[in-house]
Amino acid sequence: MAEVSPRTDTSTDDTDENHTLEPGQVALVVSDSSDRSRDKNGDQKTMRRLAQNREAARKSRLRKKAYVQQLENSRLKLTQLEQELQRARQQGIFISSSADQSHSTSGNGAIAFDMEYSRWLEEHNRQVNELRAAVNAHASDNDLHSVVEKIMSHYEEIYKQKGNAAKADVFHVLSGMWKTPAERCFLWLGGFRPSEVLKLLSTQLEPLTEQQLSGICNLQHSSQQAEDALSQGMEALQQSLAETLAGSIGTSGSTGNVANYMGQMAMAMGKLGTLENFLRQADNLRQQTLQQMQRILTTRQSARALLVISDYSSRLRALSSLWLARPKE
Repeated sequence: MAEVSPRTDTSTDDTDENHTLEPGQVALVVSDSSDRSRDKNGDQKTMRRLAQNREAARKSRLRKKAYVQQLENSRLKLTQLEQELQRARQQGIFISSSADQSHSTSGNGAIAFDMEYSRWLEEHNRQVNELRAAVNAHASDNDLHSVVEKIMSHYEEIYKQKGNAAKADVFHVLSGMWKTPAERCFLWLGGFRPSEVLKLLSTQLEPLTEQQLSGICNLQHSSQQAEDALSQGMEALQQSLAETLAGSIGTSGSTGNVANYMGQMAMAMGKLGTLENFLRQADNLRQQTLQQMQRILTTRQSARALLVISDYSSRLRALSSLWLARPKE
């Protein structure tokens, strides 16, 4: 009888041993596959985020480029408009806003004043640049005083022009339609609030002596009182006008009795005549505030004060341009 070879048994055992997996090996294979899947999903999310970031950056660059282009277009349009206005003034197309033309139509009066204000502002900016150069060059007090007086006289000129323009169209001057939108937000009776200007200067002109601080504080207080009185007067006028106009409305129609209607409208027109007086008083208050401020401050401080006032107004005008040129999304 033939014997079973031990070699054959050993071979069979080796084969079984080679194909038999340990209990944890199957789980290890599945775990490796899951990790690779998560890594792949994570890579895809990262790629998507990077793509989204690149797209957002691209859109941001395009918006910035469009915004810069709009600003440049606005600047070119403004330059072109200023050139056209300058040519128009040189050709004498617009009516001068001198006192002898107070009976011109309101439309022509408004246009004339807008043109004169544009000319005034151009000259004002030139004088301010001259003052700034003198301050930076540490000019003598005498030289500074000369430029300061020139600017103060120039302010008086615009108040005269406003008074003449108000005779033709007081609503145009009071509403500030000759100024930029941002400036109109801070408008008070056709101009700036003297108390607000003094408040601004008190923080920009340090250090001030105790006597100067007291003078500025008292001037601010008196200016505020005068402003309140004029504001209350305007409110009373508006209330009176509203009552007058409401009284002309009859129950039988929109205007009621013709004679009564005409009488009420005549009363309203008479009350509107006081608007010029309010504007004149407000401009007088502005002018007197600047003059008294100059008396309180030294020549060099007055120069700095005028620069602060001018820079603040320039920023308001620039803010209007930036706002109008902003991207519309």
